[in-house]
Order: sequence, then C-alpha cells, then structure tokens
Amino acid sequence: MSYEKLLRPWLFRLDPEVAHNAALWAIAKGIVKGKILADPRLRVSACGLEFPNPLGLAAGVDKNGIAIDRWAQMGFGSAEIGTVTAIPQSGNVRPRLFRFPEQRAVINRMGFNNHGARDLSLALAQRKCTQIPVGVNIGKSKVTPLAEAPQDYLFSYRHLAKFADYVVVNVSSPNTPGLRDLQGASALREILLPLLAEPVQRPLFVKIAPDLHFDDIAEIAMLAKQIGLAGIVATNTTLDHSSIPSVMNQSGGLSGAPLFEKSNAVIRHIKSLAPELTIVGVGGVFSGADLKAKLDAGASWVQVYTGWVYGGPMMPFRTLIEYLALLDESDR
Repeated sequence: MSYEKLLRPWLFRLDPEVAHNAALWAIAKGIVKGKILADPRLRVSACGLEFPNPLGLAAGVDKNGIAIDRWAQMGFGSAEIGTVTAIPQSGNVRPRLFRFPEQRAVINRMGFNNHGARDLSLALAQRKCTQIPVGVNIGKSKVTPLAEAPQDYLFSYRHLAKFADYVVVNVSSPNTPGLRDLQGASALREILLPLLAEPVQRPLFVKIAPDLHFDDIAEIAMLAKQIGLAGIVATNTTLDHSSIPSVMNQSGGLSGAPLFEKSNAVIRHIKSLAPELTIVGVGGVFSGADLKAKLDAGASWVQVYTGWVYGGPMMPFRTLIEYLALLDESDR
C-alpha cells in the first residue's frame, strides 16, 4: 500500500493526535512495520554506543515507551523515548497538535503529556530489543517551581538512567511555562551537575532551542565541555512561525521543513565551538539529502519526527537508501 497516496489521506482526515495514537498502537502491536536496511557504511559509533544507522526516532513520538521493542523493525538506528516528567501529567488542553501539509510542518503544544518516570521505568525494564540504542528524554514537571527543577530532573534520572542507553535533559520545549529559562548556563549547571554525580552514569545530553542567540549557545557549549556532558541535541521546535499563514497559525512549537536550515545553523555553530561534543541533529529531515546535510553540518546521528509523520512507515528505509546513493555519487 502506498502510504502517501492511500493511507496518509485517510489518516490526515482524523484529528492529528487521534491519528498519532492510532499509528503508535498499530506499531506497538506489530501491525505496522517498516523495513530494515543493513549496510556497514551506515554504522555509527558515538559515546560508546553502536548504531546500525544514523537515523533515529526523535522524542515526542513514543512518550510512554509503548513501542520500545518495535522501533528497530521500523528501520530506525535509535529511538528516544519521552519526554517524560517526574510527575505524571495530562498535558495541555486539546486540540494541541496541528498539521500544515503545504509547509511540511507540524505545530504542537502538547505540554509533556506522559505517564511519569516511574511508569516508564517499568516499560524500559521489560525491554527486549537491544538492536538499537534507546535513549530517554526527561523534562520538568509543570507543577514543579523552576527553583526546584534540579530535584525534579534528578528524580526522573534516578528512575530511568539504569534502563537507558543515553539520557537527554529537555530544557527547551516552548510548551511548559518558564522551561526555556533553564537554558541559562547557571541554571543548567545546577540541573546537570547532580546528574553527573549519580552512581549510574549514561551519556548525558542537553536539548536546546533553535531560537537561542548564538552567544547563549556558545555558553551552553562551553558549559557542556567544562562539566563533561556527552553532547547537545540540536534542536527542539521553534517559535518562529513566519512560514505559516497567519490565518492558519497556532500557538506552540513548530517542527518540520521550516526548521531545517535553522537547526543546521545551530549544529554548525556548536561544531565550530566544541568539536569534541557529540551533536544529535533534529529538525526538518525528510530525505537522504536532508540526513546528509545534518551529518555534514556536524551531527553524529540524526533524529526525525515530522518527516516520519509525512513519510510513513517506509520513510527510514527510503531515506537511508537515498543517503547511500548520495555517498556512492560522492565516491565516483
């Protein structure tokens, strides 16, 4: 079945969140599968982890880990579960997820809806598939005051790190009030140092916004180097909605094609400042050319969300085929 011609038009007639949950359920049950592409040229080694390919699933797709053991079958080289918070929360009022097909974009204001760190730890403990690295993305609970954010993140880390291959600290979602204030170097230090002092250690990343001034990004990169972070996930969604017609616009974070160049610029900037840091590239990947551009900019591996929504189950396989073709072309 052609996803773009047959299945996607049907899914896109549904409310986006309803369609998302239906697709996630079908994947978790093994009803929907992708296709695995095995090629030694796709293998990636980073932070002591081995990836069968450089295209990973971004946080936000599987927040509660219901399909942990299925993402390798979908053709991904890694999967990031979450964002999860210390305290379970229902998120913002619906509707809170919006598609913009002409712009190949999505706006969300989900608000970290998830079942909480304790619940996710149970799902991760039962994980069977070890073919791909699985990371966990942790955020601050909405009811937790900013001053108590370090303890909130520490609670989630203590419950989840032992089951994860890497951990990402999310301080950049635009949909939790005040969260982006934690991107300042002093606030970040208070959050990250306790995690780095924990007896259970995993490669630790911080996920940043694409809307930061380059001077602020430089401060974060220098802090990451100083305290020994594994790297930076670049980037989260953007508050720049200039690509969306005003009559259609919604509040929230925008992802997809309009974010592509903005996130690439952040990746290049981090790479120029701190080449020793591992960078995970996120934002606007729809094709093999997009994947290659992120890697060429300095990412060690790349994550996708919106491109997968529009591309369907075969998107990872198709993207990797296109990427290998580009490698072959450059070798001629």
